[in-house]
Amino acid sequence: MLTDQKIAFIGSGVMAEAMITGLLRQGITTPDLIMASGPRPERGEQLTQKYAIRSTAENAEAAVGAGVVVLSVKPQILPLVLPELQGKIAAEALVLSIVAGQRIKKIADGLGHRAVVRSMPNTPAQIGEGITVWTASQDVSEGQRAQAQTLLQALGQEVYAEDEDNLDMATALSGTGPAYVFLFMEAMVDAGVHLGFSRRVAEQLVVQTVKGSVDFYNYSPQHLARLRNQVTSPGGTSAEALYYLEKAGFRTALSRAIWAAYNRSAALGSGAKRGHIPENGEGMK
Repeated sequence: MLTDQKIAFIGSGVMAEAMITGLLRQGITTPDLIMASGPRPERGEQLTQKYAIRSTAENAEAAVGAGVVVLSVKPQILPLVLPELQGKIAAEALVLSIVAGQRIKKIADGLGHRAVVRSMPNTPAQIGEGITVWTASQDVSEGQRAQAQTLLQALGQEVYAEDEDNLDMATALSGTGPAYVFLFMEAMVDAGVHLGFSRRVAEQLVVQTVKGSVDFYNYSPQHLARLRNQVTSPGGTSAEALYYLEKAGFRTALSRAIWAAYNRSAALGSGAKRGHIPENGEGMK
């Protein structure tokens, strides 16, 4: 599906490089069929030397003749990029956006091009362990959907959503999710240092604990509460720790944080500077 298609990356940042790495690692395409554009020539040269792809500073040049155009710029840059690409994308081409918070209609109208897929990957995609939620406009053909799925599988797992609103939900849960996990891990490491461990040892203990917990779930998938109960003895250390986490509102704080991220993603899509963050559970489902 992609072996003879030019793929243009509009934006040559971290996520674009992650997708390029995955596509080449899995043999989905070849370097000569990939072109990346970006404002910094030194970044383009870096990608050219590392992956033998082509690069340019001109977005329109990258898009010409491409069968797939990947929008991988920052959300605030997109309004400047869309006019540059208008009329430069082939009618039969697929546009795949990984731009956070930007809705299909805005992209399609800005480009004058209707076949648009919108997706929300997360940072583990950089090592092929990400998960991406995506959806497609009605003008995307079955063949183009298969192309999008192949591209996104280069980043890890993918989940198709019928409703575009699910993309804002995914932004809050899985897209922003690594930040929650890293903050949780950082807090555990700091607590370990407070107890008396060196930071190196505390980090080793925390990282392997998190990794091992996820691997254990994958090995023996059960309801998460059941797994938690397996390590919580009555009157024991886990029960004591969990009591204080619940008393401190751990679940509520995390739930409200995810709601706030969802609200912000929706606000970005509507062009608002700030969205409303609910207080005391207001509006939460």
